Amino acid sequence: MSCFILFLIYIIGVFALSYYRASLRTAAIASAVLLLLYLGLGAGSKIAVLILLLTVAVLSLLSIDTFRKKWITRPLFTWYKAALPAISETEQEAIDAGTVWWEGELFTGNPDWEKLIGTGRVALSEEEQAFVDGPVEELCSMVNAWDINFRQADIPPEVVEFIKQKRLLGMIIPKQYGGLELSPVAQSVVLSKLVSIGTVVSNFVMVPNSLGPAELLLLKYGTDEQRDYYLPRLASGEEIPCFALTAPLAGSDATSIPDTGIVCKGQWEGQEIIGMRLNFNKRYITLAPISTVIGLAFRLQDPEHLIGDVDDYGITCALLPRDTAGLEIGRRHLPIGDPFLNGPVVGKDVFVPLDYIIGGKDKAGMGWRMLVNCLSTGRCISLPSTSNALAKNALAATTVYAKIRRQFNVQIAQFEGVQQPLAEMAGLSYIINAATLQTVKALETGAKPAVPASILKYHCTELARKILLHAMDIHGGKAVMKGPRNYLASAYESMPVGITVEGANIMTRSLMIFGQGAVRSHPYVLKEMQLVNAEDTEQAVEEFDAVMFEHIGHIYRNGAHATVNALTGSLLIPIKVQSPMKRHYQHITRLSTAFALVADMAMLTLQASLKRREMLSARLGDLLSMLYLASMVLKQHEDQGCPREDVPLVEWCCHYLFHQFQEAMHDVLNNFPNRLVALKLKFLIFPLGRHFHMPSDKLSRKVAELVTSNTETRQRLVEGIYATPSETNYIGKLQGLLSKTDEMEPLLKKIRQAVKEDKLPPLLGIELIEAAGKANVINSEEAQALKDYDEAIMDIINVDDFPYDSFGRPA
Repeated sequence: MSCFILFLIYIIGVFALSYYRASLRTAAIASAVLLLLYLGLGAGSKIAVLILLLTVAVLSLLSIDTFRKKWITRPLFTWYKAALPAISETEQEAIDAGTVWWEGELFTGNPDWEKLIGTGRVALSEEEQAFVDGPVEELCSMVNAWDINFRQADIPPEVVEFIKQKRLLGMIIPKQYGGLELSPVAQSVVLSKLVSIGTVVSNFVMVPNSLGPAELLLLKYGTDEQRDYYLPRLASGEEIPCFALTAPLAGSDATSIPDTGIVCKGQWEGQEIIGMRLNFNKRYITLAPISTVIGLAFRLQDPEHLIGDVDDYGITCALLPRDTAGLEIGRRHLPIGDPFLNGPVVGKDVFVPLDYIIGGKDKAGMGWRMLVNCLSTGRCISLPSTSNALAKNALAATTVYAKIRRQFNVQIAQFEGVQQPLAEMAGLSYIINAATLQTVKALETGAKPAVPASILKYHCTELARKILLHAMDIHGGKAVMKGPRNYLASAYESMPVGITVEGANIMTRSLMIFGQGAVRSHPYVLKEMQLVNAEDTEQAVEEFDAVMFEHIGHIYRNGAHATVNALTGSLLIPIKVQSPMKRHYQHITRLSTAFALVADMAMLTLQASLKRREMLSARLGDLLSMLYLASMVLKQHEDQGCPREDVPLVEWCCHYLFHQFQEAMHDVLNNFPNRLVALKLKFLIFPLGRHFHMPSDKLSRKVAELVTSNTETRQRLVEGIYATPSETNYIGKLQGLLSKTDEMEPLLKKIRQAVKEDKLPPLLGIELIEAAGKANVINSEEAQALKDYDEAIMDIINVDDFPYDSFGRPA
């Protein structure tokens, strides 16, 4: 037997044993059989015999439990304990926040698709749907975004009163306290609809229903007395809450807030009590100018040990009534885009009782835990719902505008240069919508997906920004002149707000998605860390041995599967879900295996230094994000009954996300510090090169045609925005023009043909329609219908103008 054949058998054997995740004993026996076979056939190479002997010896020794635990596991346990990077208390609380959901499946390299499909379909209850169709629709009809944004810079009193009356500020509050107790899906649907009419009103509703006093109390941190007092008042709007977290020197790094609370004695209502003397300077606090109760985050210190033996309790959260002595509110910030209510909160020597701490003094120092747990759910709803609405609005408007706007006597929707961004707008909008709705559906099942919350926060806002850029480009001059007719400007200007708030996007991508996910969601890493951080006992070593060798088998299995799946184009991957999208399920599984392999090798080779390699961590986060978003796209398609007409759109999304994954993986491997490991990984993951491509031109044209006609696909894409036509809702007006354009097209075609045949002069607009009527090219009824249609179009295409001195301000 030649050395080459032996080598080939050896490699195939390694891959087969790894692929089926054989035990150490099985691998040792297989190696021994190969050695005997080689010797029996008259081995000629001493090197080959030596390699086989070493393989058999190592695997045999490793399969002996007592030997392995004493000579392998114990030294590794000791080394790991010393090499493990120190995890701060705040990092540990962030890791512990929330629960592991679908992202955990992606880290395994073998996601269970039945588990995802089994979460159920996204749907509203009859009561929730009636609320959306009734009070929410009525509220939208009351809002004039132009007046609010540019004339009043405030919400009209009658709108505020309606919001309070309909309990919109208490969507998350249980009915027993007077709230609406809406499901997470319903909250997202309501917020998306409100965002579609402007973010000033939507923020007024959003903040009390996201990271604020109500949510902190609802998460069982508050005392019974605090809940009984505040929740009914918050639900009715008698109390308007805000949460003061961000300080001038502590933005995304909330753990470094300089604001303090010193436990001390002081006078309160005529008596000396033990309380807190607070000093704080907060900014960017939404609703602060009108809030009646302020949630405050600060560092609590007890230098005199008046309440315990601890000097510094750490971040603590308290509730302060607006009229608390020393608390200053009143001025406003002026946010870019929509002027939603936002301002500073300042306090100097503010003395309050310990009872103001959320949960009482027993919850002192638990503020950071409260915040990260709230973010693990709240960030799945607020900003993604905002991005979802902005994307839907931009898509709804731009697809019709491209249909009614002509250049060179051709609809601009027919130009390929316009079709490409239209297709991207549609695809990215579908991705945002799927990710938002499917993740909030997970909240209904009891999940608190902290890592997906970060994925949504970053990618939904970034994709919405791309969509709005395309919308602005396609609208051209129409979009850059402000006025009531401009339905894009405020959203376009406001995009940096979503990019910045709730943790800056740069930090979210480079530190949180993979940084938190790698530990929290990995099937073995967190268990290993917990074991080596525990007391050094034989039981701990024994448990570590089981987990570590399971982990090693996991790595070998993923390496073999990554290569085999790449070589076979994912065709051998079994998928139990019956779906026309089977190939995409297979591709995601293949890429999940590659991601799990690279994630393990990055953590193994870089260890503590991975924390500092933010560019690499960001790209690893992109890998996880693309897989997560693609999974949500397929789940959305399943939820909607796999409509055949949506196939081009779903195909576009998957091609786009797979290509983004591929390029991120390529960048990871090109910049991987250990070049030998990088070369091996590149061979295992891309043995035949990179084969995922961006959506083809043909596919993009199909998608553009789908969304520029009144198709069911388009209706599903823009569903949920406020689309009722009115003098203050130009997006609603546009929706009505889509069907009208298809009706008028035969008449317009008849007129264009008459011009071409010199039966009509080359005029435009009303003049051409009147000439066509006089020449009997069209009858009087058709002429009137075209005039009405042209008037409606010009109402959209025209931009606003103002008197010369409209923008002057008195000195």
